[in-house]
Amino acid sequence: MVTETTEQGQKRWRQSKYVALTEFALIALIYVADLKGHIAPNKIPYLLAVAWISLWLRGVRWRDVGFAVYRTWRKTMAIGIATGIAIELLELFATQPLLARLFGQMPDLSMFDRVAGNVKWLCVSLAFTWTLFAFGEELVFRGYLMNRITDLAGHRRSDWAVALVLSSMAFGVSHFAQGITGVTENCIDGMILAAVYLAFGRSLAIPIIAHGVTDTLDFLLIFFHRYPGIR
Repeated sequence: MVTETTEQGQKRWRQSKYVALTEFALIALIYVADLKGHIAPNKIPYLLAVAWISLWLRGVRWRDVGFAVYRTWRKTMAIGIATGIAIELLELFATQPLLARLFGQMPDLSMFDRVAGNVKWLCVSLAFTWTLFAFGEELVFRGYLMNRITDLAGHRRSDWAVALVLSSMAFGVSHFAQGITGVTENCIDGMILAAVYLAFGRSLAIPIIAHGVTDTLDFLLIFFHRYPGIR
């Protein structure tokens, strides 16, 4: 009886809002450290560690937050690729031109200048694309953060809408090095990826593929000197 009470108390503690607030505080510290240049090479591994520990403490599996395909691999790949291409077209022909006109500047992608015409850096960038960016960021922002916010607020449709917006804002701000245009553009992209995640049974495989396809197209355009604002 004592053992059961203790276990119940531990479970309640792990599910408490205080644990969640501690997680969010750690995330905020990682963001601040990254802003001040104290994070190397990228903040995603640190955010992923927080997410992993959170799930482990609460007895939640990655599969429980959507780390699975949508019905079949063929459907998952088709939807993911189509979504990735659609996001890229939206960026190039709609959101980016409008935001550049609104803020008076293009996204600051100068950190990727070395990819232009350089096969070595293209390969390195694509490797990071499918690991840290597509895989890592989707696990963190859609798989962990979006579900964590919803767990605290409840699981009503309105709660998912709030989680979609907040997690997408965090995703956008994580690209602060790209300036206000880049932050806003990535916030919009994050909302699309989150909406797709929800629309297809909360399968993370689809936004992972979509994210990877979009970034791959970005780097290919940069490599061939065809990306707007990159020489």
